[in-house]
Amino acid sequence: MAARGETGPDFIEALARGIDVIRAFGPQHPRMSLTEVAEATGLARPTARRILLTLEELGLARSEAQGWALTPRVLELGVAYVQSQGLWEVARPHMEALVAQTGESTSIAQLDGSDIVYVARVAVPKIITFAVSIGTRFPALQTSLGKVLLAALEPDQVESLLAEPSRSGIAPRWQPDRAEREQHLREVRARGWSLADEHLAAGIRSAAVPLRDGSGRTVAAMNVTVHAAETPVEVLTEQHLPLLLAAASRVSEDLALRDRVPQVTTASGPS
Repeated sequence: MAARGETGPDFIEALARGIDVIRAFGPQHPRMSLTEVAEATGLARPTARRILLTLEELGLARSEAQGWALTPRVLELGVAYVQSQGLWEVARPHMEALVAQTGESTSIAQLDGSDIVYVARVAVPKIITFAVSIGTRFPALQTSLGKVLLAALEPDQVESLLAEPSRSGIAPRWQPDRAEREQHLREVRARGWSLADEHLAAGIRSAAVPLRDGSGRTVAAMNVTVHAAETPVEVLTEQHLPLLLAAASRVSEDLALRDRVPQVTTASGPS
């Protein structure tokens, strides 16, 4: 059995022994006899046998003519971890690297009705019109993040969402009519990124790009935000935007890798 350090009063030895048995199997030992399992784990044969029979009841191991082997259902234990990792865990290192490159804040948001809601953010200390934190919501149409997300939808979906009242409590500066709005979103679709130049409020300028999952579906948007008085549009689009596009591409690649982790579906009983 693997050496252990000091354990607390809540440590469950039986669970630890079960994990030891699972870890004893590997590329060099895909199948083992009861004796081999006991020797590999340092457990007594009766204890190793009880654990193997329990794993068999759970569908995690099976008895074969050549001995014991794990079943594909063991993959569920690893898949549970990978799939529990949310957008923040996937995106954080790329967002932190982007902030280090640009010296500007970056955020990720998703749609909620006619608003965007911030779900991830790495900020630098700058005074802007609105304070932003996780859970902050803004009207989608007037933000670069929202424009990207709206542009990924069908026109009828856009109209349905924008018909819902904003829950942000904010009256944005830019109030386009339907024709201007549709033209603006067509441009965003065509070029693959969006710009919001003080559309939400004075002083706030940002560019955003989509984040896509393994199927190519836009699941969120990621931006770089600057203070309009400090950073011209040309700096934002010519210097920061390429870095943003590269960072978003890496986040999307990691999301696709996460999505490719196999879904393991097995019967609930013994195999």
